[in-house]
Amino acid sequence: MNSWLRFGGGSELLNELLQNFNCIGVAAGNTGAQMGGWFRKEIKSVDDLKGLKMRIGGFAGTILAKLGMVPQQLAAGDIYPALEKGTIDAVEWVGPYDDEKLGFYKIANYYYYPGWWEGCGQGHNLINLGKWNELPKSYQSAILTASGDAWAWVLGKYDYVNPAALKRLASQGVQLRAFPQDTMEASYNAALEIYADLSKTNPLFKKLYDSLVTYRSDSLVWQQVAELSFDSFMLRMRTRS
Repeated sequence: MNSWLRFGGGSELLNELLQNFNCIGVAAGNTGAQMGGWFRKEIKSVDDLKGLKMRIGGFAGTILAKLGMVPQQLAAGDIYPALEKGTIDAVEWVGPYDDEKLGFYKIANYYYYPGWWEGCGQGHNLINLGKWNELPKSYQSAILTASGDAWAWVLGKYDYVNPAALKRLASQGVQLRAFPQDTMEASYNAALEIYADLSKTNPLFKKLYDSLVTYRSDSLVWQQVAELSFDSFMLRMRTRS
């Protein structure tokens, strides 16, 4: 995400969009990989999603609605009571560290991954475009530098605190589960349909989406080479020991 934003043209495309709202955006924080969410019952197939009420928003809610779920928009403080009363059946928030603090594990025992609908929580500083243009270049540079440091700090913090939180949740009896393959495939296909429809009606979305997909496809080749090299090395070391 950071590479695409800073070097792959992502920030420029986003700011092309934000100009319509008289703003400029500077990436300034990312929560890293997210979880799929908490469910009160086990999900054995995509059919188990039908009729479930889940606290979720944005594209994810639209996609899950195509699969028969009922998306709900709730603020942080309202989620736990709704889950406790059975007003909702499932909830996604961020990841182990933040989710643990909200206590979802006390009610919903199944913790699913991956968070395919929100691979990361990407934050931006949004600044009035006119005010930004009035700033001296040195002030603009200071804001860009501080925002970049915040991006790295937030990601580093979450990557540090999430593993420990996940261990604590597991010790409380939380059932960590991967979404079934048919659920992942159905979600993937539904997402692609929505993105394709939006691309037909929203030119700016299409520009952003096409740019991201192209960059992701090229990047994936390198990611796989690097990770497979490491995995092969570790496998050889474990075999020797």
